[in-house]
Amino acid sequence: MRIALFLVTNIAVIAVITIIFSIFGIGDVLDEQGLDLDLGKLLVYSAVIGFTGSLISLAMSKMMAKRSTGCQRIEESSDPDAQWIVSRVRAHAEAAGIGMPEVAVFPAEGPNAFATGMRRDAALVAVSSGLLRSMKREEIDAVLGHEIAHIANGDMITLSLMQGVVNTFVVFLSRIVGHFVDRVILKNERGHGIGYFVASMAAQVLLGILASGIVCWFSRRREFRADEGGARLAGSENMISALERLKAGTSELPDGMAAFGIGGGKMAAFFSTHPPLEVRIEALRDRRN
Repeated sequence: MRIALFLVTNIAVIAVITIIFSIFGIGDVLDEQGLDLDLGKLLVYSAVIGFTGSLISLAMSKMMAKRSTGCQRIEESSDPDAQWIVSRVRAHAEAAGIGMPEVAVFPAEGPNAFATGMRRDAALVAVSSGLLRSMKREEIDAVLGHEIAHIANGDMITLSLMQGVVNTFVVFLSRIVGHFVDRVILKNERGHGIGYFVASMAAQVLLGILASGIVCWFSRRREFRADEGGARLAGSENMISALERLKAGTSELPDGMAAFGIGGGKMAAFFSTHPPLEVRIEALRDRRN
């Protein structure tokens, strides 16, 4: 399914851009201006850049998560709390039909947790030390179920593919803007001048900001599914109680891990990776009723 999604995503990008250019006749306009811009090659170039970056980030996600948060892997030990956490992750993983993830704790005063990894059967689930101190076992169990649901739903790979799509659009459209400014507005007839590079970079920054909002919107949608998964695995009341506990505040995760945490962010709604906790709690209550 993940490979199929990757192929369909790429086909969809090509189809959408082809249709847009056909409807608005952009290709014909560029040809009339003598801009010799090969849109097909540019699209391939953009897709290679866009998807390569997101897939490399996904492949390195576990390593980067461990290094950026200071995760300490929980091994099988005689400590009863460690044994309990590992046993609950194992039970949730078996119920969700995925391989046993690595389990870790990272130092943080406030409660938070995240899951990451390139494959469903070789993922990482990590909880903060603050979460273990501040939550009851039933609530911790629900948080673990929420993170296992993220893995089972394939959220890490799906989010990376979504990032690859928007990266492709950003690179593709920014190069067209730069080419247009250089050749049509500045009348540069040989190679690409400084206007191309300045306009391309400016467009890439602006489009990148807008694209980030699209990825954040998708991230917010998948949180509801993970909440539902956590409720199925650990009970609706426990999931609601855990989210209520998080309203007191969560620990900040590094920028690259923010989308994979359980808590809400402090950014503006358009760029938030998580819906407001009140909205998530209400959604669970509506589903329960």
